[in-house]
Amino acid sequence: MKYNFDEVIDRSGTYAVKLEAMPQGAPKDALPVWVADMDFPCAEPIIKALHERVDRRIFGYTMYGSDDVKDAVTGWFRKRFGWEVAREDLVFSPGVVPALAYLIQLLTKEGDGVIIQRPVYHPFTNKLQGHRRRIANNALIYENGAYRMDYADLEAKFADENNKGLILCSPHNPVGRVWTEEELRRVVDLAKRYGKWIISDEIHSDLVRKGVTHHPLLKVAPDYADHIIVCTAPSKTFNLAGMQLSNLVIPNKEWQKQWTEGMNGSCFLSSPSPFGIAALIAAYTEGEEWLEQVRDYIDGNIQYVKDYVKEHFPKAHVVDTEGTYLVWIDFNGYEKDPKRLEACMQKEGKIAFDEGYIFGEEGSGFERLNVATPRKNVEECMRRIGNALEWLERI
Repeated sequence: MKYNFDEVIDRSGTYAVKLEAMPQGAPKDALPVWVADMDFPCAEPIIKALHERVDRRIFGYTMYGSDDVKDAVTGWFRKRFGWEVAREDLVFSPGVVPALAYLIQLLTKEGDGVIIQRPVYHPFTNKLQGHRRRIANNALIYENGAYRMDYADLEAKFADENNKGLILCSPHNPVGRVWTEEELRRVVDLAKRYGKWIISDEIHSDLVRKGVTHHPLLKVAPDYADHIIVCTAPSKTFNLAGMQLSNLVIPNKEWQKQWTEGMNGSCFLSSPSPFGIAALIAAYTEGEEWLEQVRDYIDGNIQYVKDYVKEHFPKAHVVDTEGTYLVWIDFNGYEKDPKRLEACMQKEGKIAFDEGYIFGEEGSGFERLNVATPRKNVEECMRRIGNALEWLERI
């Protein structure tokens, strides 16, 4: 079927975080283009499956480890990435961020260092600080308007015996890099040299530009599987974040055991919701047509932003995004003070962005724009940015 992503759906009254919990300082009438969920209706097979599940009328404790679930997940990985995952290596988590929080506790102790690559998804920082782990920042290199890894610094960080491992963002949020197979292999070879683990957050793996390939880390480096954990979910791909269901791939049997004992025994977080399970199976078995259409639409929105910024905001730069539905825009040519930029965008532009500085000081002067929204909203966002920048130019 043909989906209409131009439709503007009223999300008010649904307790949507995007609308009801906007960033501090944003006015109530701000355009919400911040938190990473979509403003698109879900795929029809998912909606149908949820209706059918409601009609069963009983919503008790629900299994993740059924054959139907594991067939759906492993089948998706095989079809989309040519990645063969052993069913017994799949474990449930209510989300990737909760998984990271627990894995930090499982793999490290207080005071240990963990490597991250800023500017990066801010919960990496928050969870490490919240569990009293030390952040070892292997900052990405921003050069000629594009990002790459600093391998010399990464090796130095791995060589430090106090740093226990790396949390990798792949594809990278917010800068939009989809790491090549060669780049990933180089990271693994360094980790292997120093015996360090890698947690690879691959939640955006399905949302890459046409012609770009995502490489699951465990497919790139099966020889180092016992030191790698991959975090995935249908949430970003199919707009199911509220279903609270993620898929982790943990080949290391001892880590599997520790995960199960902790999540099932200590936390009692072993049971997903019946709606999450119904949505997951439908998404991974019948949602591909919807995904291909939504990818086309997002690609169009990204190109619109690039063209508009180039024509109307010559001192800004849109970083070329290879993956995610997030656009990373450099406004340092207009305002280098991140708080002043934030206030201008909120008060003069009436826009709620995820501010660049929350991803680390390397993001200062940037804004992260979520373009998984009808084109009308993207156009309005560009108009409002224009209002904000005109005000900055006048003062």
